Amino acid sequence: MSLPEADPSAAGFNAERLTNIDAHIKRKYLDTDCLPHAALLIGRGEHIAHHSLQGEARPGQKLGKDHIFRLASMTKPVTSIAFMQLVEQGKVALSDPVHRYLPEFKNLGVFVSGGGDQPFISRPATQVMRIIDLLRHTSGLTYGFQERTPIDAAYRKGGFERFDGGSIDAFIKALSEIPLQFDPGTSWNYSVSTDVLGAIVERISGLSLEDYFRTHIFAPLGMDDTHFQLPISKIDRVTDSYVFDSQQRMKSYDPGASTAWAKKPGYFSGGGGLMSTMSDYYRFCRMLLGKGSVDGTRIIGRKTLEMMTANHLPGGGDLTQHSKALFSEAENAGAGFGLGFATTIDSAATGVMGSNGDFYWGGMFSTAFFVDPVEEVIMIFMTQLMPSNIYPVRREIKTMLYAALD
Repeated sequence: MSLPEADPSAAGFNAERLTNIDAHIKRKYLDTDCLPHAALLIGRGEHIAHHSLQGEARPGQKLGKDHIFRLASMTKPVTSIAFMQLVEQGKVALSDPVHRYLPEFKNLGVFVSGGGDQPFISRPATQVMRIIDLLRHTSGLTYGFQERTPIDAAYRKGGFERFDGGSIDAFIKALSEIPLQFDPGTSWNYSVSTDVLGAIVERISGLSLEDYFRTHIFAPLGMDDTHFQLPISKIDRVTDSYVFDSQQRMKSYDPGASTAWAKKPGYFSGGGGLMSTMSDYYRFCRMLLGKGSVDGTRIIGRKTLEMMTANHLPGGGDLTQHSKALFSEAENAGAGFGLGFATTIDSAATGVMGSNGDFYWGGMFSTAFFVDPVEEVIMIFMTQLMPSNIYPVRREIKTMLYAALD
């Protein structure tokens, strides 16, 4: 899909200040071998004001417009939109208990002690886990990579980040055998909640997550290059990915030519399984900026999206008050969390220029996006280095972007 660019000044930007972002990324991250490549798109309204491609997708292969990136947690907003479509149809409610759709979760307790070589001791939860807890990450579930508690360790032992134990049903059963980190609804913890949400989408709709996304989101939006399992015919377009190394700076993680995303996964991960192009994800963001609709195609209701991007943390606080997690996807201060997105509730507290009400997320390969309904701005950044908290590139881009607004 083409990405027609407009004159930056017609979109209300200072062109020189936008190109300064590219120069900064090149000088600080590409010339120093901190990042392998960088793709940046800045849109305003219906226009693309800036689109740059720097570095190599693979050694000797210049990064191009049609290259495919691992989205990781930028899959989560897609899964959340899919789920809220089912809410709109009256098939499920945010207040429903999770065990109504996943009976395996009926008797989940809360961690008291144990772990490692010792059996877990748990107590009954003070309140039931509800659907809304999965969407806003207040479920009591966790991620193993946080390495903070015995529950995190049990997730690592189970391989839950990239589950190799078979089907989604096997994943849910394995999760149900480990206590929750805390009582649902009482705290915020970044977690596999969105994978669980994906399992519920499958059980309610009767479709695999891949088929549901294709039918109800990707095909209507024209997102033809977004996949859980990459077709072999597209493997030449996959970027190499890397993991940070203190000695080498970047160590090869998943080469594009042999990417694991070309293999059939045990299950479709609603929390992190998608690959996509810049142009496809821009279509998704255009829909978000368009209040659920783009080019006459409505994916989600205007009021539904308004609800999703509001702050749903208990008591209306921010993540500094509620987070129990190692939170690598965004800064905490001034950040609330909605139904699938983080949202800025106090721009001044974030220490970064922006707007109250902008919403966003990122992925472990240092990708990121945000949508600002006040300024009608979209930003998408793609690269492929994990983890995402090594460099402040996403904060720097946002700062320089708002400085470029005329």
